[in-house]
Amino acid sequence: MEDYLKTKGRIFDIQRYSIHDGNGIRTIVFLKGCVLHCRWCCNPESQSYEIETMMVQGEPKIIGEDTTVGEVMKTVEKDRTYYRRTGGGLTLSGGESLCQPKFARDMLRAAHEAGITTAMESMGCADYSVIEEILPYLDQYLLDIKHMNSKKHEEFTGRGNELMLENAKKIAASGMTELSIRIPVIPGFNDTPEEIRDIAVFTRELGHVKRLHLLPYHRLGQDKYDGLNRPYLMGEVKPPANEKMQMLLKVAEEFSGVECQIGG
Repeated sequence: MEDYLKTKGRIFDIQRYSIHDGNGIRTIVFLKGCVLHCRWCCNPESQSYEIETMMVQGEPKIIGEDTTVGEVMKTVEKDRTYYRRTGGGLTLSGGESLCQPKFARDMLRAAHEAGITTAMESMGCADYSVIEEILPYLDQYLLDIKHMNSKKHEEFTGRGNELMLENAKKIAASGMTELSIRIPVIPGFNDTPEEIRDIAVFTRELGHVKRLHLLPYHRLGQDKYDGLNRPYLMGEVKPPANEKMQMLLKVAEEFSGVECQIGG
């Protein structure tokens, strides 16, 4: 067995047959651990690296499993036929995959060596040297950019955005991967035309960006906070109306100069 197949990591879910988070039909591997605590996070069980217990439909469920690249690849390999037909493959998500840099790198390498396309949903919040090691094995980088104002970014996520924006420039300049920018559209945080415009302008300036996704806020993860005995900090905030999203989409299209869509 190749050494990289023995690399250990901690995951909390594997989702097969997904049509989101990359091209085609995908298998999404969710890694545990994150550097941010976004108020709207729909996977709060991903934030801590520690193995936790979460109440799910009245029953305790252990969240977090230690595994190896080789063990995860057994599941990923099952849907090779679907990947081939649709251009799909493996996507790493979380949490923030870069919090487990060796495991993320070796998962992507294993898929790459097996002829399976790869994607990673990430905020780019790590030393660029970590990202550099991953890029040779990464076909699509789905890079979250939440806000251009660092102070507001820190208020809502727990950390400023300087490192992420600097890494976005370096990833784009490398030309080594297909880069998509993803904006979670959060009422009260970044849902004004001006805030979307600022990210769209940054996207244009990056160059080498394939597309821009606007991801409307939803409340689907709220029950998880109850299951973890944690407060849901978004209160009664409602998802943005379709009319609002269509308006923001037009702003994104006008100022980014790239293909834009809602969802993805």
